[in-house]
Amino acid sequence: MFAIGDNLTSRYKIHSKMGEGTFGQVLECWDRERKEMVAVKIVRGIKKYREAAMIEIDVLQQLGKNDRGGHRCVQLRNWFDYRNHICIVFEKLGPSLYDFLRKNNYRSFPIDLVREIGRQLLDCVACLGWSYPCDVWSIGCILVELCTGEALFQTHENLEHLAMMERVLGPLPLHMLKRADRHAEKYVRRGKLDWPEGAASRESVRAVMKLPRLQNLIMQHVDHSAGDLIHLLQGLLRYDPLERLTARAALRHSFFTREHPRR
Repeated sequence: MFAIGDNLTSRYKIHSKMGEGTFGQVLECWDRERKEMVAVKIVRGIKKYREAAMIEIDVLQQLGKNDRGGHRCVQLRNWFDYRNHICIVFEKLGPSLYDFLRKNNYRSFPIDLVREIGRQLLDCVACLGWSYPCDVWSIGCILVELCTGEALFQTHENLEHLAMMERVLGPLPLHMLKRADRHAEKYVRRGKLDWPEGAASRESVRAVMKLPRLQNLIMQHVDHSAGDLIHLLQGLLRYDPLERLTARAALRHSFFTREHPRR
């Protein structure tokens, strides 16, 4: 609980509320020491969120060490523990891509802007010592969302999510389905995804069936560069992490390197 004008320790004065989420909330504060506005993420005083916040701080510090020049990643200014809340101080930036998309009525981004944002995202992953295939998958999903204005897989249900992936990207590889452990047995039956038999409802089946294939989805929204983008996305969204494009390889893709007519 807070009021505008309250002090968050003697250093930070609360100016306004910037946003909130499951983790807690973000406040715009005046940093008396640095004489600048900052964004302070105040994490809920619950054990699992506190632990996650400490991992986040460690990640941000590692990224900061590798971010020469300090322009590729959000800057961690400070962190402290205040009344059982982990508080993480960031440089104050503008609206997130999602907020911009929402305020723009979920209209898709021009392809040249999608290219530039994709380049920046992949550059961050490639140059900051990060090499996790799941991040490359996320970038692929983000690029689709920027092109279409909508999240690629709009669901919170695991089996439905997997079914959506198969609908858009094609069937899951047999060798991966065969490796499914006991935690995944409820999603896989007789060497294939338990769909639509295992669907939670008819509405769930309809939500999956209405999705187009990746190629058709992109061609609905992109005129020039569609072929290059589809080929790039097929590399970023390969099921097997060992076969997925790396960030460095993706940056060398023709979607980024070919001379494209600017619109």
